[in-house]
Amino acid sequence: MRTVSAVIAAAALIASAGGGFIMVRGQHQGGEAPRLALVTPAAAQANDAPIYYQDPDGKSLYSPTPKKTPDGRDYVAVRAAAEEASAPDAIPAGTADRKIKYYRNPMGLPDTSPTPKKDSMGMDYIPVYEGEDSDDGSVRLSPGKIQRTGVKSEPAARRVIHTMIRAPGTVQLDERRISVISMRAESWVQKVADVTTGARVGKGQPLMEIYSPSVASAAAEYIATITSKGTSGVAAFGRGSRQRLMNLDVPDAAIAAMEKNGIVPISIEWSAPRNGIVLERNAIEGMRAQPGDVLFRVADTSVVWALIDVAERDLGALAVGQLVVVRARSFPARTFTGTISVIYPQVNRETRTARVRIELTNPDLALLPDMYVDADIDIGSPQPVLAVPESAVLDTGSRQAVFVDKGQGRFEPRDVKLGHRGDGHVEIREGLVEGDPVVVSANFLIDAESNLKAALKGFSEAGGQP
Repeated sequence: MRTVSAVIAAAALIASAGGGFIMVRGQHQGGEAPRLALVTPAAAQANDAPIYYQDPDGKSLYSPTPKKTPDGRDYVAVRAAAEEASAPDAIPAGTADRKIKYYRNPMGLPDTSPTPKKDSMGMDYIPVYEGEDSDDGSVRLSPGKIQRTGVKSEPAARRVIHTMIRAPGTVQLDERRISVISMRAESWVQKVADVTTGARVGKGQPLMEIYSPSVASAAAEYIATITSKGTSGVAAFGRGSRQRLMNLDVPDAAIAAMEKNGIVPISIEWSAPRNGIVLERNAIEGMRAQPGDVLFRVADTSVVWALIDVAERDLGALAVGQLVVVRARSFPARTFTGTISVIYPQVNRETRTARVRIELTNPDLALLPDMYVDADIDIGSPQPVLAVPESAVLDTGSRQAVFVDKGQGRFEPRDVKLGHRGDGHVEIREGLVEGDPVVVSANFLIDAESNLKAALKGFSEAGGQP
């Protein structure tokens, strides 16, 4: 069974190269079995016998004998005359006037001959004419091979390339918009307003009432100085007393009320220093507060930060002031626009990312702290640049090249220097000019053909053959 399969595969290769086979049935000592005899196209054409059978849908499925598809359709018989007529790589007209330089192995092996010959399977060596292996490095393909392999070209043109950097991150509070309310002297909390953690407060909104012996003493001293008229040095002493109240962080509204009424208040009303949300409430009615104890913490969320982690390889394309579009995973239909304000000067050793800060306006307070976001940073140039499709570039890592279509089946490999990538295109900084047609499809097959011809040429030169 393996032998028959191997013969069928070899026969299909021979048929595609211009050879053929016919089925010869006969007797042999092991019983009846079909025998395959390889014949030349001329013999098959003289007998008008099929050289093989092919799948009716044109697939690469062959059989040396009549066969049916799984759905019951007959395989199509391919005869020698039809094979030669449909061969796309047949020698074109006019080649009779050209000089044959040498003959190469039909299976692509590094073997050439100065005279016509056959290989071990009976296949004719393929003639190579003058000009087909030019020294300019170009590759020449027949029209049939170009059509069969699907080679397509597209001119290099100028276009705007949008190169996007996408990175995840989280929303954080603006450190400059957080206020802490704490006492600067020993105090007691007399009353706390109906404000809890997470509540939104406005600037000047009462939060609590505080009694402090130090504040009461400074207030009594200040009122005594401003109500005593005619005493020498009263003005200077009054300024000192007022400054003492300010040093104790007494609100300006409370000091103004003392100056107006001339009464020493028992408790002082403390209010919110800014608009925002209450992040922390530690004040409890009747509690004793030591200097420095945090009683309230309020943050303004009208402007927030998006801290995103950008890969190390993309840091060179970032700059302060670049526009960034941020999408919150909680609001997939909305976009928030901001700018890069800070690129932190440190790379995470484990993730190889650097942190970038983006300032975002949050007018409707939809963005909340620690919310996940995704940032899109456009690092492409707004000016059109020379570009080709990414499929046109053959990248080996150390070398990038494209094939330029020179016409009449000739393709010239050309080294290029690349720039930004995006939208399926890549910028060409050196190697091409606007309008150069480059191969965008099947260029790997052309590259393989180029390597094959280079190997054949080197083998010929080393062997002293044409």
